[in-house]
Amino acid sequence: MEQTKKYKKIRTRGHRVVLNRSAGGDVGITIVLSLMGLFMFLPMYYVVIQALKPLDELFVFPPRFYVVRPTLNNFKDLFTLMGDSWVPFSRYIFNTVFITACGTAGNLLLASMAAYALSKLRFPGRNFFFQLVVISLMFHSTVNQVTHFIILSAFGLIDNYLAIILPALASTLGLYLMKQFMESSVPDTVLESARLDGASEFRIYWTIAMPMVKPAWLTLMIESFKGLWNTGASIYIHSEQLKTFNYAIGQIISGGIARSGAGAASTVIMMSVPIIIFVINQSKIIETMGSSGMKD
Repeated sequence: MEQTKKYKKIRTRGHRVVLNRSAGGDVGITIVLSLMGLFMFLPMYYVVIQALKPLDELFVFPPRFYVVRPTLNNFKDLFTLMGDSWVPFSRYIFNTVFITACGTAGNLLLASMAAYALSKLRFPGRNFFFQLVVISLMFHSTVNQVTHFIILSAFGLIDNYLAIILPALASTLGLYLMKQFMESSVPDTVLESARLDGASEFRIYWTIAMPMVKPAWLTLMIESFKGLWNTGASIYIHSEQLKTFNYAIGQIISGGIARSGAGAASTVIMMSVPIIIFVINQSKIIETMGSSGMKD
């Protein structure tokens, strides 16, 4: 009889046993999470609404979270202004895509390889090098701009794509993230088994360690992509032909109040690409977070 009562407490959903909590608790959690989701979605919603407002509604105070007369003229004005630029906008877009792709791929590759060496290989000075990485996280990128400029100038890289790509490759935040994740998620016994089977260190890193830390490098990829995609005017880039799309958008909307609508439309365009990248990879991050754990 007691065993029958125990089984009655077990709740199922879709032929699966779920946590034994009341239906009221499920409803409460759903309501709280829904409210939090709406609150986080509000800034993005407001940006999109601003891009659909005519010029006279953009400056209404207090600001409205709805549009009375929606229009696409802001996007038309933006594309018209883009077409009037003496440097083709396709050039700005190419610069941004090239810098973002090279910087993201290089940062991911170098950070993961260095993290594998620091976490899974034994060599003199390993702890010292990691302490340098930790100390570097204490300095904001703005503090290092003078040093970066001197180094890049000495190597003749001013007014070059590499002036933006190389500092991105040397980002120590990604290295720290990957190193900590590899230590906790990649068992040494698995690596030792691969070494006994004759696998090289690079093969172990690429075919064993990297798949097991997929959540970490997906997160690093998204963060690196976001930072490089939003790169604007740089003190290292002087030629107009090497400027990024974000810089060109900033030049367009700096023409005064009359271009406020085009500025709102450009914000939507710049925001949409990182959001799409995140949405595409979000399910993979959640899935691998739940399935990548292994026990010795």
